[in-house]
Amino acid sequence: MRNRARTATIGSIFVTLLAAGGYGAYNLLSSITESTTRSGPLSSSEIADTSEAFLAAWENGQAEEASAYTDYASTARSMLDNYYDDARLTEVDIRPGTPEGATVPFTVKATASYRGTRRSITYQSKLTVVRGKTTGKALVSWKPSVLHPELKAGDTLVTGRAATPAIEAVDRNDIVLTRDKYPSLGPVLTSLRDRYGATAGGTPGTEIAIRHSNADIPDTTLAVFSKGKPGKIRTTLSAGMQAAAEKAVADYSESSVVALQPSTGEVLAVANHRKDGFNAAFLGKLAPGSTMKIVSAATLIDNGITTAAGPAPCPATATWQSQTFHNLTGMQPQESATLSDSFSRSCNTAFVKYADEVSDDSLTKEAEQRFGLGQDNWKTGIESFDGSIPVSGGPDTAANMLGQGQVQMSPLNMASVTATAITGVFRQPVIVPHSLDDRELATAKGLSSSTSAQLRSMMQRTAASGTAAKAMAGLGPDYGAKTGSAEVDGQAKSNSWFTGYRGDTAVAAMTQQGGHGGEAAGPIVATVLRAG
Repeated sequence: MRNRARTATIGSIFVTLLAAGGYGAYNLLSSITESTTRSGPLSSSEIADTSEAFLAAWENGQAEEASAYTDYASTARSMLDNYYDDARLTEVDIRPGTPEGATVPFTVKATASYRGTRRSITYQSKLTVVRGKTTGKALVSWKPSVLHPELKAGDTLVTGRAATPAIEAVDRNDIVLTRDKYPSLGPVLTSLRDRYGATAGGTPGTEIAIRHSNADIPDTTLAVFSKGKPGKIRTTLSAGMQAAAEKAVADYSESSVVALQPSTGEVLAVANHRKDGFNAAFLGKLAPGSTMKIVSAATLIDNGITTAAGPAPCPATATWQSQTFHNLTGMQPQESATLSDSFSRSCNTAFVKYADEVSDDSLTKEAEQRFGLGQDNWKTGIESFDGSIPVSGGPDTAANMLGQGQVQMSPLNMASVTATAITGVFRQPVIVPHSLDDRELATAKGLSSSTSAQLRSMMQRTAASGTAAKAMAGLGPDYGAKTGSAEVDGQAKSNSWFTGYRGDTAVAAMTQQGGHGGEAAGPIVATVLRAG
């Protein structure tokens, strides 16, 4: 009704102007148009009026009118129609919060009906008012997240039968794992449901969900009408260690951790504390800093360049193909250092000095053939990244040995590196048993007993008296570690990396902009190791 009345009024004004005829009519119409076009910062009344009008129209089920208050009316109209029709969301109640500049937070409560059953969802979202580029009008900046904070471009809200049955994931001791108790497992449980839900013996229920545009991403359940019958999936996780991992990352923003059992390759815990909800523990692709020196040291030993007790001088600086490398601030040069000395102190220049004795592909071959990295063939049971150590030349040959350059790793990769180093055997990490689906696991030839013993000795020394000593205090004697800090362009602080073992548990953690390895990632690893 409001739209029709407004159209009629505008139309009568236009007819009157035409009757006036000629140039004068054009000037009058032009002056009206110009007078209604505004520029400059939005006023508080413009923000309030526009947001209130949009939210009221949405609340009343008026998709056309609500979309007219946005800067992408056709897209907004389509998504609002979907909200009412496909998601069956009615009885919408929206309560605006206190504006912060041009941004207005609000709380939505909506009810969906499906086959005689009603379910409500409540969530918080926000909108931002902007000035239209062509009209100058105050408009809601349209984004899918306005309708629901988890909606992205191409996603839709749906109510009906679930695409796949729900699952009941349990740990190695049959303890049920839920996202309510273990929030970090949210993306893991979603991936397990998508991959195994249809074959785990369950039957789908009905739900309100977000259906993602990427078919590889399973629906995100918002509310359940009927649970159906969940299929049971046994994981390799340990509920006790998972709880410790969740608690450990909670103290450090943008952090991730993975714990493995070296004797089996089974994942014991995976946790993330990130604003974006991304499973960086399994899928992160970041330079691992000096934790990579475990693989680099193995490369030097296996290529007959030096040994743990052999020479690895640590000068103040080292230059490789016109690029000068430095050590940590305050590190004193040690020209008579052994590889064990330089490893435990995390001396960069010692490794750079040997860059001219390794070929461009030596590190890559060591990583792929002995540590099982970088061949894109891990099948953990959910989506994962298995590292990237590309063949490189120029300054990157030296930088890669320090875990910089073109090397990319995740905490899962570095926990696996530690497990391989201390056992000499590469066992591809898994989060569900191989017996669940008989998938083909990645293989590698591993390390000789001599190389493994030397790496274990150097990591033990690093934990006892080297750069990892503070974080690993009280965890000995069957323990070892390696610290790392990775510089990233545009970041004020380096990313903190740390990997360590205690008995039959290997753990690796990463904290973005956490500083040195022992400052953030180290305490995370130590907390999880104590739980093991």
